[in-house]
Amino acid sequence: MTYGYDNEVDARFDFDEIALYRKVVDTVLEEENCPYEAEVELLIVDDSQMKMINREQRNIDNTTDVLSFPMVQYEVPGDFSKVEEMEDCFNIDTGELLLGDIVLSIDRIRSQAEEFGHSERREYAFLIVHSMLHLIGYDHIDEKDRLFMEDKQRKIMELLGILR
Repeated sequence: MTYGYDNEVDARFDFDEIALYRKVVDTVLEEENCPYEAEVELLIVDDSQMKMINREQRNIDNTTDVLSFPMVQYEVPGDFSKVEEMEDCFNIDTGELLLGDIVLSIDRIRSQAEEFGHSERREYAFLIVHSMLHLIGYDHIDEKDRLFMEDKQRKIMELLGILR
C-alpha cells in the first residue's frame, strides 16, 4: 500500500495525521472489499490553494473542504471486478491500484470542526472517508445516492471508533 502525503502549508495537528490517514484508507478499502494493494495521495492545503485547485480543475471559483480526483471510472461504485480490464489503473512499478488524489483544506477542517462541535481529528477522518468513497466510485448527486453514501460514511466512522 502506498500512502502519498504532502502537507503544503505545514499544518500542525494535535494527533498523528499520517497514522490516521493510513488507518482511514485501510478501513475504507477493507470495508469495500478491495482485493488490491492501492495507491492514494493526500494533499493538505489552505483555502486559497483549494480555491485555485477548484478553479483550475473544476471551473468553480470557490473554496471547498475536500476535492477527490479518482483515477478509476467504475461501472458500479465499489465494484473492483472490472478494473484489471481498464488501461492505466495500476502502477506499472508496484502493481498497486491507482485510486487517486485527495485534497483537504486545513482551514475548512478547523472551521467545520468548530461549527459542528467535534474535534479536528474527527473532521479530518470524516473528510478522508468521504473522499475515499468518491475515489471508489460513490457519489451524492441525487438523494438516493446521498443517503446511501452517508450511511456508508457513518458505518466506517463507527468502525474507526470516531464518533461525534
